[in-house]
Amino acid sequence: MPNTPPTPAAPIDGAALLDEVEAFHRRFNVFPTQAAYVAVTLWDAHAHLLDCFEATPRLAFLSPEPGSGKSRALEIVETLTPRAETTVNASPNSLFRLVDAPEGRPTLLFDEIDTVFGPKAGDNEPVRGFLNTGYRRIGGMHRCVGDGANQSVQKFSSYCAVAMAGLGSLPDTILTRSIIIRMRRRAPNEKCQPYRQRIHEKEGHALRDRLAAWADAMREQLIDAWPELPEGIVDRPADVWEPLLAVAEAAGGTWPERARAACLELVNAARNDDEASIGIRLLTDLRDKVFCDEDRIPTAVILERLLGMDDGPWNDLDDKPLTSRTLAKMLSQYVTPANKPIKPRTFRTPTGTPKGYYAEDLADAWTRYCPPPHGKSKTSATSATPLVSGSGFVADTSISIRNTTPAVATRPVRASV
Repeated sequence: MPNTPPTPAAPIDGAALLDEVEAFHRRFNVFPTQAAYVAVTLWDAHAHLLDCFEATPRLAFLSPEPGSGKSRALEIVETLTPRAETTVNASPNSLFRLVDAPEGRPTLLFDEIDTVFGPKAGDNEPVRGFLNTGYRRIGGMHRCVGDGANQSVQKFSSYCAVAMAGLGSLPDTILTRSIIIRMRRRAPNEKCQPYRQRIHEKEGHALRDRLAAWADAMREQLIDAWPELPEGIVDRPADVWEPLLAVAEAAGGTWPERARAACLELVNAARNDDEASIGIRLLTDLRDKVFCDEDRIPTAVILERLLGMDDGPWNDLDDKPLTSRTLAKMLSQYVTPANKPIKPRTFRTPTGTPKGYYAEDLADAWTRYCPPPHGKSKTSATSATPLVSGSGFVADTSISIRNTTPAVATRPVRASV
């Protein structure tokens, strides 16, 4: 009898498969928003397709308190992603070896990432460098290999999918490369199924294997994919979301629409997050709550106003209140309209010659980095009341020259950080 050719396997319905992956997360995870379920599901799928993209976003589950479901989120991600490796505090050299292993690129899962980057952690710049460079496919770091005088320089790839969970926040350079899920403790009315590894891991692995098969079928299509980005998503947010939007378009169904909505929601949430950048928080507070429409203010008065903010972080920067030295260091990272570092200047007042800052020097940084103002803010002190600084300097605010610099009055345009 003639050999009957094998019946080709039916194509996998990508949209239905992503629906199943999302449902698996919903059984065991309580995420803060619907957008978070969409983003995490697409991230799981993109981890099977890294060679198709120029970059891989980091996935960060962060919360202010323990018991918010971060580690459980990583457990479910682990069952759905290829060659998942969970670590708490791995050395940079071991990470390079893992990524360059012959069996293939891993998905790295960092639990308790706050022990690596928290305020009491040691010097972890090599790990930060690994996470930053591994965000792009061309990323890598150079190391000397060999013994004694027989050493050579070798480039190790650091490109791999990374998900993290931890308390607090992360360094700005990592946050801007991340999809941030702000986890919280479950409310009494929020229920989820208990996860039992011996029972449920096999279900997750079955979904993982189907994701891998779908990814193999979609790989050539996705190599040349350029998904349509939502309006306003440019620069770093575009790099972060492009792989996920490409996966959504390849899957079809309702996923492209849901992915774009989730992208806008999570990007805007990250932009409005006060912890996203302490530097941007400082610039914004200076613009909206310190300077308002004043032309120049002595450093002592700036500090008094910042330290007097009940909702500000300025009394507790690494367990210390903000000082003139720290203020100068933070502002020197930004430049004036003349492209020079922002520095305090001496000016004359009826009571002396204090050092302070001019609004015109800060105008360019306000325009480039701060979110649009929500309206005219007022300083905590009235302009008719002299402000006494900790050093005893009395600032007569009635001498302030009203600022008419157009760059300060116009609506700022936010740039990528």
